[in-house]
Amino acid sequence: MIDPSSSEEESDDEQREPLAVAHPRAHLQHSEPVAPNLEVPHPHATSHHMRSASPGVTQSTDTLSVGVASGSLGSGPGTSNTSISGTPVRSTNLPRPTSPAPSLISEKTVTDSIDPQEKQEREEEQRKTRLQLYVFISRCVAYPFTGKQPTDMTKRHTKVTKSQLDTIQARFQSFINGDTQIAADEAFQNAVQNYSEVFLRSERVLRMVQAGACSHHDFREVFKNNVEKRVRSLPEIDGLSKETVLASWMAKFDCIFKGDDDNKRPRLQQSLHSELILSKEQLYDMFQQILGVKKFEHQLLFNALQLDSADEQAAAIRRELDGRRQKVTDMERNRKLMPRFVLKEMESLYIEECRAAINVLMANLESLPVSKGSTDSKYGLKNLKKYNHRRSSVLRWSRSQASLAKLEGDSADSDTQLSKMDVVLTFQLEVIVMEVKGLKSLAPNRIVYCTMEVEGGEKLQTDQAEASKPMWDTQGDFSTYYSLPTVKVKLYTENLGMLALEDKELGKVVLRPTPLSNKAPEWHKMTVPKNAADQDLRIKIACRMDKPLNMKHCGYLYALGKGVWKKWKKRYFILVQVSQYTFAMCSYKEKKSEPTEMMQLDGYTVDYIEQASDLEGGRFFFNAVKEGDSVLYACDDENESHLWVMATYRATGQAHKPTPPLTPAAKNSTISKIQGDADRARKHGMEEYISSDPCKFDHHSMFRHLQTLTLDFRLNDPYCSLGWFSPGQVFVLDEYCARYGVRGCYRHLVYLSDLLDRTERGLMIDPTLIHYSFAFCASHVHGNRPDGVGTVTHEEKEKFQEIKERLRVLLENQITNFRYCFPFGRPEGALKATLSLLERVLMKDIATPVPPEETRGVIKKCLENAALVNYTQLSNEAKIDEDMGQDGQEIVPSRRLEELIHLAELCVDLLQQNEDHYAEAFAWFSDLLVEHAEIFWSLFAVDMDQVLAEQPPDTWDAFPLFQILNDYLRSDDNLKNGRFHQHLQGTFAPLVVRYVDLMESSIAQSIHKGFEKERWELKGNGCGTSEDLFWKLDALQAFIRDLHWPNAEFGCHLEQRLKLMACDMIESCIQRTDSSYQQWIKKGVTFISTDYIIPTEMCAMINVILDAKNQSLKLCAVDGVDVHQYHTKIDELIDKALTGMTQGLTSKLMSVLESTLSKLSRYDEGSLIGSLLSFTQNVSGSGRELGQAYVNFTRNCMDQIRTKVTDDLWIINFFELWYTLQMQSLCSWLSERLDHSLHPYQCTCLVHIVRKLYSDFELQGVMEDKLMSKAYSTVSSRMTTEEATCSLTIGSRGGDEDGDVGEDETDRRPKVTMREAVGEDGANFVSKLTNASSSVVGKVGNVVGKGLGGLTSKLGGGSWF
Repeated sequence: MIDPSSSEEESDDEQREPLAVAHPRAHLQHSEPVAPNLEVPHPHATSHHMRSASPGVTQSTDTLSVGVASGSLGSGPGTSNTSISGTPVRSTNLPRPTSPAPSLISEKTVTDSIDPQEKQEREEEQRKTRLQLYVFISRCVAYPFTGKQPTDMTKRHTKVTKSQLDTIQARFQSFINGDTQIAADEAFQNAVQNYSEVFLRSERVLRMVQAGACSHHDFREVFKNNVEKRVRSLPEIDGLSKETVLASWMAKFDCIFKGDDDNKRPRLQQSLHSELILSKEQLYDMFQQILGVKKFEHQLLFNALQLDSADEQAAAIRRELDGRRQKVTDMERNRKLMPRFVLKEMESLYIEECRAAINVLMANLESLPVSKGSTDSKYGLKNLKKYNHRRSSVLRWSRSQASLAKLEGDSADSDTQLSKMDVVLTFQLEVIVMEVKGLKSLAPNRIVYCTMEVEGGEKLQTDQAEASKPMWDTQGDFSTYYSLPTVKVKLYTENLGMLALEDKELGKVVLRPTPLSNKAPEWHKMTVPKNAADQDLRIKIACRMDKPLNMKHCGYLYALGKGVWKKWKKRYFILVQVSQYTFAMCSYKEKKSEPTEMMQLDGYTVDYIEQASDLEGGRFFFNAVKEGDSVLYACDDENESHLWVMATYRATGQAHKPTPPLTPAAKNSTISKIQGDADRARKHGMEEYISSDPCKFDHHSMFRHLQTLTLDFRLNDPYCSLGWFSPGQVFVLDEYCARYGVRGCYRHLVYLSDLLDRTERGLMIDPTLIHYSFAFCASHVHGNRPDGVGTVTHEEKEKFQEIKERLRVLLENQITNFRYCFPFGRPEGALKATLSLLERVLMKDIATPVPPEETRGVIKKCLENAALVNYTQLSNEAKIDEDMGQDGQEIVPSRRLEELIHLAELCVDLLQQNEDHYAEAFAWFSDLLVEHAEIFWSLFAVDMDQVLAEQPPDTWDAFPLFQILNDYLRSDDNLKNGRFHQHLQGTFAPLVVRYVDLMESSIAQSIHKGFEKERWELKGNGCGTSEDLFWKLDALQAFIRDLHWPNAEFGCHLEQRLKLMACDMIESCIQRTDSSYQQWIKKGVTFISTDYIIPTEMCAMINVILDAKNQSLKLCAVDGVDVHQYHTKIDELIDKALTGMTQGLTSKLMSVLESTLSKLSRYDEGSLIGSLLSFTQNVSGSGRELGQAYVNFTRNCMDQIRTKVTDDLWIINFFELWYTLQMQSLCSWLSERLDHSLHPYQCTCLVHIVRKLYSDFELQGVMEDKLMSKAYSTVSSRMTTEEATCSLTIGSRGGDEDGDVGEDETDRRPKVTMREAVGEDGANFVSKLTNASSSVVGKVGNVVGKGLGGLTSKLGGGSWF
């Protein structure tokens, strides 16, 4: 843009119409962005599977009451006023402990104000809570039976920390500085530099990293999306596809991004297992970290809880289910124990839900494989009588005496009775004969072998061996139904007798193994025949009898009962598990597969008793008691009695755990060693947690505490989880909820509460995760669950409404601050999921969709506020609102305008980023996003109007602002000719008109003053004034054209005005130039000497007109089309001026020729002065000097024109015209003298002139057809004749005058030399003409003495040239 020079006429300032938009602070409430997240890139928010609520935020500083009263939300079914340890709840709720991982918010200020003793008590209470939680978690991990670890969860990428971000920034800066060895082209370097400046160093990226929402994958995806646009815009290259370029760029990016991290990767892999399927040991370790449990505490609990014993864990589950069912029965009788529901009718439904949940758990437990036929047996759970919740009366026993089986039916008699066939077991035996000793009577080379058989089964034989080395390693595998099988092993040697039918038996041994027998090889003495030579035979045998899966214990016991085992004697007993809920005590005899007697353990309770003095046999007694029945057992070994009691305790499912009596004599016995784990646990205070009854705890409160700690732990792991739990965490939490009856709605409500707490603290939580949990709670509260209507408590409903309102406020805030909550569109799809969640939150119930107008209204309000938030942030960054500079001085208007232009650039970048990263999310509300942009620009318009109003009049520094804004707005179809765009046009239209007015006045004055002072020196394509004029006109038109004025009518008006202005200015320029030219022509009218040279000033004037002709097409026409007919007018004027100039110049030049010819006229024949001049010819010269002077004149003029005039076409045309006029003039002069011969002086002069004119103009580029004109032919013919005549005349003066002839010849020779010189300088064609001329001259001299006939014949033969 050019600044118009000062004009003599000052015009009044135009009044601007203000935009009809109030100041932003007047009608929009400013809201600061709450979630300090980056503006970038991600990823993974939309593809999560709906498994269960999975956390992923930061650490909570909320508090949790260890013992929650029944009125709290944490109180689930059957809540009691007891703490986790079973003690009464304290009067004040204790704050919930925080995660062992470092919290984002310090609690030092809270703890400092607490009394040290109270602080210690609180910490101890927290430790107890966590230990008790770990006991329950350990049981869930040790024996899961409700599900498996999910394998379909979305892969999580590792997140970027603050230190890693600094490292990444340093790596990219090193690449930009050229400090790396990575080779790259300029395009890639520009892409990396833009990525580093716009993304890596963005404050929003830093916020996103601090929020834990930025992964390495996000960094890569943002760069990939950026370079894809750049690569697509590059031109096609043959042999190199754009996909190859993109892949190469991404490989280089990875090299820059990773740096030297490859060496550190093995160390990092150890902490990245949380996304995989974890083993039990890894799950134990994870929850030790979550709950802050020490390793030795875990070991104590592991041993005391017998977590490695599947039987013990299954028995614990049965006891837990027994307690839950008993609790349901209590609630059914006393409705006050139930939570308060929304409807009274839900109390019965709640009982149904509890029983259904228990039955599901029973079915899951029953489905676990415990023995052959356990899942398809008629005694499986499906045929057991379920817990009949409709029975009118139940015989209540205390939980210390009642068993699970008792609660499964009305009485023991009503249960399905087992038959003896149902408890038949299958045993696998392995018999290995290894070696025999004592074979002395046999020859060393005799063959011996063994046979082995199980009674009732097949017989097997070992390999053969020599008597000197009777060793084998043969294994025999047998299967038998006998509980006390008999294994016979016999030793044989081959019989050498001819008539022997069988081999000779050397000895045998009979074994009676049991599952508890020693499995190591043992030596046995063989029974040999009486007449055998070797009486001391011993054999080494390993006999192993495997324990069936459904056999829980076996051994010999004394027993006495009322219905079975009525006689006190020793029997072989086996405890058989028929199913998860059915056990039987069976006694067996040898060679029998079925039990002789059996007792189903349903409803029995086992415990230690004192030794009975009236019974013989047995030292350690215990009994199994049932209503109306009692069975007494005894054995001789204390350890054996303890094993029997514990196995029976697990089988009965009783709640009371038998405690063996400790006597001083038994302190060093085996029972003390077995109890070592329990004693050690008791020593460290673990007995309280081990023996605690799960049914006495408020598992809802405990689960809330557990879930919060797990969520905190998850947010501090290396993964960018966004609130989603890992598969192992989901698995354990699901198992806990199912096993201990945590309500699903409550679980998701407290989960939502935790997620919202962390989101409000600025952490990034996946809105899809919140959507899942909220949808679950909404369907539950509104009664639209897929599995039917469920119970809803008052606490759940109130908590849901509270969370719904919090969530609505949060979502509106996130949409308002969408650039900061979801920077650069990361996480991927998060904003779109947020809009979808908002629509769900606005629904009144789960079935009725929210009216579209309501959703649009909320989003519209959010986007209106977002416009203010975004603009306020940008204006603060550009410091547009500051009135004082850093040095305390007031900011000058020009500085404020520069800041405004910078702000405009920032605004354009911001809206382009909105289009790139957020337009897809707002696809259904695109009109609202357009309105958001209009409001954003209206806020900018207020500052723009204020800054422009402060500018001094007639300053044009604001036009770049218009170009920046207009270029963006006209490229956006939605904002083009919108409110702000029209306001922008209305603001700048008066400025443009004023600018054009001043420029027109300035250019007109510059023409007037410039041509007055013009010295007509060559400059560019014209003179100084013309160059300045055409540059100003072109710059003005280019400036207005670059404005791309959006209003077509006003744009056409500006264009027409500028073309008209250019036409007028060029016309004025032409007129002034032509006037000056005519003055210069007149200056030299009296000076017509051959010394005349065309002045440089006249050449400059010609150049001005010629340049005006060239510029007029561009300046007066529109894209080469003369729309307004201005160019035609100017073209006619230019042609007229050029014609006049050409005529004037030719007239001037022709006057010199005429002067020369007038000098020659003095030698005309018959004139007095001619006679006088003839006598003085030898003194004055031959006439060649005059001709050479004219030739020099023409050459000087041609050189002046050729070097000073810029238009070659005009030069050629001018030379053609000048040449033609000269020839016509010469022809006319000679025609006047047809009757007279020319004087030699005249002839010599004209011959020289004619020759040189032809050659010189030929050298200047005049075409041959113009040179060989009719006038030239006439002149050439006449001059040939005249030259010959002159030669004869000179020769007739006398042949003796050798000197004269010599002079003439000498005079002719230089002519030839000149022509050759010209030919050397010019062209071959001129050389040929020179040679031809010399040849003609020589021939004319030779024929002087031969007569006129010969001369005539020679002259008639060709041209004189």
